[in-house]
Amino acid sequence: MVSHSFVESLPHPGRRRVLAGAGAGLVMASLPVATAIAQVREGVQVGSGSAMSALSPPAEYVEQESAQQYQQLLQQARSRNLLAQPQHPQVIRLNYISERLRPFTYMWNERARSWQWEVNLIGSKEANAFCMPGGKIAFFWGLLTQLKLEDDEVAMIMGHEMTHALREHAREQMGKQAATQGLIGLGAALFGLGAGGRQLAGMGGQLLSLKYSRDDETEADLIGLELAARAGYDPNSALTLWQKMQSTAQGAPPAFLSSHPSSPERMGKIRDNIPNVQGLFDRAPKPDRRFGPPGTGVNSGHG
Repeated sequence: MVSHSFVESLPHPGRRRVLAGAGAGLVMASLPVATAIAQVREGVQVGSGSAMSALSPPAEYVEQESAQQYQQLLQQARSRNLLAQPQHPQVIRLNYISERLRPFTYMWNERARSWQWEVNLIGSKEANAFCMPGGKIAFFWGLLTQLKLEDDEVAMIMGHEMTHALREHAREQMGKQAATQGLIGLGAALFGLGAGGRQLAGMGGQLLSLKYSRDDETEADLIGLELAARAGYDPNSALTLWQKMQSTAQGAPPAFLSSHPSSPERMGKIRDNIPNVQGLFDRAPKPDRRFGPPGTGVNSGHG
C-alpha cells in the first residue's frame, strides 16, 4: 500500500503515475466483485438454510434414524404384500426419473453424494410420496393412479420431495419443536449436554410424521422445479400437476395435498420461477425413455 504522505511528497508527474497505478489496482481489485455481481446464479433463488437445524441432532444421526424407519415401513408393506417388486414397470419408471435428478442434488447438499438413494413403490390407495433424510424415497400407488401422472409431473414431485431431504427440513422442524417445547437449553444444543439432548435425540422417531412449514414447501417447490428442469423435464408440468391436484381436491383430497396445501400464491410463485429455469430445461439432455401412468401402455404397469 502507498502511504498518503509519500504520495504527497512526490513531484506532480510522479504523483500522477503512482495515483494512476493505485487507481488501476483498485479497478483490478474490484473486478472479482463486479464479476461476481454479473454472474448471477442461473436458476431459482432461495435463502440460506434455517438456523434451527443447529438445535437438532447431527445430520448423520437423523439419516441413520431415517434409514431404520424406512426399512421398517418397507417390511410392513412387504408383510402385507404391498411392496412392488424391483421389476415392476412403475418402480423402473420411478428409479429412472430419480437417477436423472440425483446428479443435480449435490449442489444443494454435498452429503447427497454419499447417500444410499432408494426408491420404492407401496401399493396403497393413499395419494402420497416422501423423501426422508438420506435419500429414502417412497411413492404410493394412489398418487400415480388418482392423478394419472405423466413423467414430467412425477419429476416435479420427485424433485420437491428430494429438496426436503437436501435442505434438511426435517432437522429444521425437529429443532423448532425442541425450541418450542423447551426440551433443550442452548448449552445442550451446542454441546450435547444434559437430559434435554437425550430427549431431542428421541424425536428422531417422529421423522415420518413431521410437518413442514410454508417456507419449506415453497423452497421445495422452487428447488424441485430446478432439479427437474436440469434433468430434462418440462418445468411447465409443475402447473399441470397442481391443477390436477386442485381438481382432485374437489372430491376426496389426496393425502399429498393435505400435507402440501395448494394456494393461488403458491402456484403464482411456481409460475413466476418457470422463466428462471426455462433455459436450463432447453439446454438439458432430454430423457431417452418415456413411461406413463399405470395402465396406459407397455412401460406403465397395470392398475
